[in-house]
Amino acid sequence: MEPVAAKMPVMLYTEQTPNPETLKYVANCLIYRGIADFREKELAEQWSPMANSLMELPYVKSVYLNNNFVTITKEMNYEWNDIMLRLKSFIKEFVESGGVVVKEGFSEYMEKIAAENNAAQFSGENGDIARRVKDLIDMYVKPAVESDGGNIEFKSFENGVVNVIMQGSCSGCPSSTVTLKAGIEGMLKRMIPEVREVVQEME
Repeated sequence: MEPVAAKMPVMLYTEQTPNPETLKYVANCLIYRGIADFREKELAEQWSPMANSLMELPYVKSVYLNNNFVTITKEMNYEWNDIMLRLKSFIKEFVESGGVVVKEGFSEYMEKIAAENNAAQFSGENGDIARRVKDLIDMYVKPAVESDGGNIEFKSFENGVVNVIMQGSCSGCPSSTVTLKAGIEGMLKRMIPEVREVVQEME
């Protein structure tokens, strides 16, 4: 009989994010390979037993997963001091017990939706500019935003305006507006003269 490998205990530590309503829980192991953003309970019910269980708690507003971390956005009428350790225990126990974090097929489902959107994004006279904008965001902006427990997705480019979607800790964060205007917009304007403005689109 083969010896059963001892399971490594899941270690979690918390990291502050620029958004006071969100906290990043970082694990010493992979939680979910890729990105999964659950802002609506319906999507979580359909695809993520972990996010769905977390969102059953009255103080959890949304759940964002990215490789080895979970970013939780809390409801505003709760304090982190009261709920931080409870959430840490919940995530630790869920991962250690081998619970399903996100169901198979989720990334394909989201890719299919993105592909349908992309068909419109990169067609027409602005198609080339839109693709350049998306590449710049993916290359220069995404890594910095991910280190803060969030994500940024290119949505569209029209009449000089770049629309982006902020996820995780960046969604609804007061400082993300500053980052968007001062950092991202400035960089894109310098590198692509056709860009006039960057706007955050609310999902």
